[in-house]
Amino acid sequence: MPRKTAPSRAGDAQSAQPDQAKSRLRVRPAVPALEVNASHGMPLGMPPSRFLTRYWQKHPLLIRGALAGWQVPITPEDLAGLACEETALARIVLRERKRASWTLQPGPYSEATFTNLPERDWTLLVQDVDKWDAEVAGLLDFVRFLPTWRIDDVMVSYATDGGGVGPHIDQYDVFLVQGIGKRRWSISTERNAPRGLRTGTDLKLLAEFTPTHDFVLQPGDILYLPPDIPHDGVAEGACMTFSIGMRAPAESELLLDLAEHLAEQLPDTRRYSDPDLRPARAPGLIDSAALARVRAQLGPFAQRIKAGELALWFGCMITRYRSAAPITGDGPPASLEQVRAMLLSGRAVLRHPFARFAWIEHGAGGASLFAAGHIVHCPRALAETLCANAHIEPDDAVLRDSSALTALRDLLAVGCVQFARAPRKRA
Repeated sequence: MPRKTAPSRAGDAQSAQPDQAKSRLRVRPAVPALEVNASHGMPLGMPPSRFLTRYWQKHPLLIRGALAGWQVPITPEDLAGLACEETALARIVLRERKRASWTLQPGPYSEATFTNLPERDWTLLVQDVDKWDAEVAGLLDFVRFLPTWRIDDVMVSYATDGGGVGPHIDQYDVFLVQGIGKRRWSISTERNAPRGLRTGTDLKLLAEFTPTHDFVLQPGDILYLPPDIPHDGVAEGACMTFSIGMRAPAESELLLDLAEHLAEQLPDTRRYSDPDLRPARAPGLIDSAALARVRAQLGPFAQRIKAGELALWFGCMITRYRSAAPITGDGPPASLEQVRAMLLSGRAVLRHPFARFAWIEHGAGGASLFAAGHIVHCPRALAETLCANAHIEPDDAVLRDSSALTALRDLLAVGCVQFARAPRKRA
């Protein structure tokens, strides 16, 4: 039998490339079906375990006939009446079709509110309806395979033809149950779809929205959307939609609540301390040794905070700490020309007596200056001078820099400094 010869290295590489490509194709998970039909005893169209594995927080899913034959327990008139209650959380969103814009009218409302609405292009949304109506709360049986503490509420919306709240993103899972009528839903499953928000509106609407799929939901259909999926729903004729939303606190909320919980258990005798203190290098300077003590005092919480972020937080906090009186400015910031004119007129700059000042080094010759919890960036010389002196003469060299004048304007705006009422008498 002839001996097999070993292939060349080049041959190895060439033959390996198709195999590697095949391997990559095999590893890449297939995108599950976007639409399924429910069946008797299987309202999700599949066992809950499969839904959680394949779709939960991963992919959207339209379930046709999930609640076929469901009797909607609340009428549009009932919803409007609930929206008139003082403690109800209600909103009306009006769509301006020509300008492709939406406006928000928060509740509570009077009966006259609804008689003055246009015939189409508006939506009424009421949150926590499951807390007001036991039959609406029965809708939560559909999601009993989820931990009950994970469920937030059932929000009910009534929309006239063309009504909707505009393209947006939710940061939580939601099951959109079609109750009455039809609604057209457009969604985008594009991972890199733009997430920027529109300006000039009270609603958090997407500035750009290009859907990849759209479908019309009939009564009993349910659309599941995981977090961060761009979507837009528009009523085709009058309709009601029941949204089962999940409770999903932000990391910032979790950390804040935990910090408050732990803080309540700490005695007032445990304080910031600095037995290793050395003479200050400059007035108001928060040096690296002080920040190291803060990091050590905070323990594990500080490990996730970058050095720069810790310094900015501490500077703001320590200049707000135990403030004896609120400090407010006199309105919008003066222009740089006005600031310059006041200095030229001989008016000294005065520190507000209740404003605490501190600073940290920020680049070559720069500083982050903290004043009563506010932060401005300025030349180091101005930061040192403000921390060391209750007033600054108008012709002081530290005020000649344009960035110093910008910082001074910002400090005037929040009331941490002010100009002396009478100009300095010239010799």
